[in-house]
Amino acid sequence: MGSIVVQEFVTLDGVAQAPGGSDEDLEGGFPYGGWQMDFDRADTSGTSENPVAAWEERTEALLLGRVTYELFAGSWGVWDEGAPGFQGELTRRYNRVPKYVASRTLTGLRWKNSHLLGPDVSAAVAQLRADTGGEIRVWGSTQLVRALAEHDLVDEYRLMVYPIVLGLGKRLFGSGFPVSRLALASSRALPSGVLINIYRRAGDAGAA
Repeated sequence: MGSIVVQEFVTLDGVAQAPGGSDEDLEGGFPYGGWQMDFDRADTSGTSENPVAAWEERTEALLLGRVTYELFAGSWGVWDEGAPGFQGELTRRYNRVPKYVASRTLTGLRWKNSHLLGPDVSAAVAQLRADTGGEIRVWGSTQLVRALAEHDLVDEYRLMVYPIVLGLGKRLFGSGFPVSRLALASSRALPSGVLINIYRRAGDAGAA
């Protein structure tokens, strides 16, 4: 059985919208796209300070909502697999692994190895979790994360918490998010002040 791991970049007030670029997600007129970038430049002098590089070595599938899928398909899905360093490594991995997409509007998927989950997302994800070995990675996709949490399908949250407050934007744990009892499995700080907090179901916490 695989594990569903939600990885998110979030602000201190829980905003997860458009961390990586000004035009990443403009929904709601969000004006702060790319808010994580200055912090990340302080943390990426080497892969030892890039926890995402180690995490992504474990990715065996991607599980994404429509907005995040289209963003990834337009970036990782078209970037050069021969690019040096982490970008090339991750591009190769993301092209290779299967991608599963929750969407009520998409009828076709342009990125290779991509599959629509169908109308019963929770049942499809439960089956995917049972059939897949290794980590099933969720990035972004806040609506999907909420749906997964409603059916107790999230095994782990890996949150990179940035020391910035935005006051608006899509929140990972917004109003009405289902009650979820978690235990802190590990926590550490990067040079920029970003905290890496890993949470698992209460009772399941162990070594990260």
